[in-house]
Amino acid sequence: MKTLAIFDLDGTLLNTIDDLGNACNHALRSLNYPTHALISYNMMVGNGITKLIERSLPDEARTPEIISEARRRFVEYYNDHCCDATVPYPGIRQLLSELTDRKVNIAVASNKYDSAVHKIINHYFSDIPFAAIFGHLEGIPRKPDPSIVFEVLTQCPTPKAEVIYIGDSAVDIETARRACVDSVGVTWGFRSESELRKAYADNIISDPDDLLPLINS
Repeated sequence: MKTLAIFDLDGTLLNTIDDLGNACNHALRSLNYPTHALISYNMMVGNGITKLIERSLPDEARTPEIISEARRRFVEYYNDHCCDATVPYPGIRQLLSELTDRKVNIAVASNKYDSAVHKIINHYFSDIPFAAIFGHLEGIPRKPDPSIVFEVLTQCPTPKAEVIYIGDSAVDIETARRACVDSVGVTWGFRSESELRKAYADNIISDPDDLLPLINS
């Protein structure tokens, strides 16, 4: 049985793509660069805000100085608008409550900068007793480096055989593999089922309720 479920945030617990895309478009627009359709951001997110900004800029604008300034404008906007259009995926609140009732510890491990992760979790899941919440912190490598999983395990010590990691992208599956914990890919997020299969996810689910039998296995 699994006693700790570690969740990715964007594309796994919450559909954040509109708020991320709007913040990125705000930064691009303010610097007179072309913006993107919101749906196109599905393939840009997953590796942190700096990488998102880099991917959104034209090739010739991907200099350290421009990326840094665009990131600053993104964060300034996103801090005020990160909960405008973001919503939990259907069934997620019920899943988290059920896991809590079953005495399964739950945690979040995200590449989004840490202060935004905490703000968003507190806004949408203030009643859920997370055992650990980690966004990206300076000095800790981003996923797929497994360091963030080890940070969670430091705060919530658990045998790796009892840990399951849930995410929507190949980055998440690779993170779990490097951390030597079981992985679950979810198909309701930003990336495709084929991406999860190519990343060799241990399990793939299409509904939050499908996680419960895996917790008991």
